[in-house]
Amino acid sequence: MPVAPPLQEFLDHAATLELPPLEEQPLELLRVGAQAFADAGAKPPEPVARIEDLALDLDTGRVPVRVYGPAITDAPLPIVAYFHGGGWVFMGIETHDRICRRLANAAGALVVSVEYRLAPEHPFPAPLDDCLAATRWLAARGAELGGDPSRLAVAGDSAGGNLSAAVALRARTDGPPLAAAALVYPVCDAGCDTASYDTNRDGYLLTAHDMRWFWRCYLGLDGDPADPVASPLRAADLAGLPPTLVVTAEYDPLRDEGEAYAGRLAAAGVPVEARRFDGMLHGFLGMDALVPEAEEAMALVGAFLKARLQA
Repeated sequence: MPVAPPLQEFLDHAATLELPPLEEQPLELLRVGAQAFADAGAKPPEPVARIEDLALDLDTGRVPVRVYGPAITDAPLPIVAYFHGGGWVFMGIETHDRICRRLANAAGALVVSVEYRLAPEHPFPAPLDDCLAATRWLAARGAELGGDPSRLAVAGDSAGGNLSAAVALRARTDGPPLAAAALVYPVCDAGCDTASYDTNRDGYLLTAHDMRWFWRCYLGLDGDPADPVASPLRAADLAGLPPTLVVTAEYDPLRDEGEAYAGRLAAAGVPVEARRFDGMLHGFLGMDALVPEAEEAMALVGAFLKARLQA
């Protein structure tokens, strides 16, 4: 099907701005402008019962987090560690505030949004190390936040989906036990060579050129693109990973690698749900004022996590 009309209007407007490729724009301006992008097409923030900003003292350093309590009173609540998108290069707690509010309510869970260190200043594996350390902190001390550490999941969008998959891979060996992983249009492979990278290379918000730049920033000089915790699709064995949801968008360079990862999970015996949203672009989850599919996708993620995190 064609791009959904409200998203096509969004693309048409973006094209009039004639912005250069991301790598040609000053990094600090990109980071400042990320909030305006996150706000575009988004509904006003949903009310939640609780918001708390903290800084966790982790082995990797002091990492800011924001805790969201849903509009329910049951306690202790299951916990979802959320890792934001932005190509590992920009975005953070503030850009994903609306998404995390919606997720807390949809999943009936305590959502903890992690402000991991960003590339290129902090290349692989620093962002992953922060996310894993935060997840382990929640497993050990999540009760201090009103959560139930025995019901712990990871979730994220785009680069955050990559980090969620990588945390699950590392936790499989060294812990903590995870009840679920929810990956929304995840980055799964540094190869950037699937059919969707060709058919969706330009004109659909996230370009193939920009995605290759994100990878260069993330891997830096020493990162190995074949490392399975950088490129989860290249892991030799996916057996034993937690039940996983993979959401993809039709008009997204990352579509095929996300669906290939879901296929490999299923082949390895991992309970997996996969759903492609036709007519959608990368980033559509945050565009709930433009397309109903954003709310449908959030409801899907929330229901998946709620089912896997039941007491």
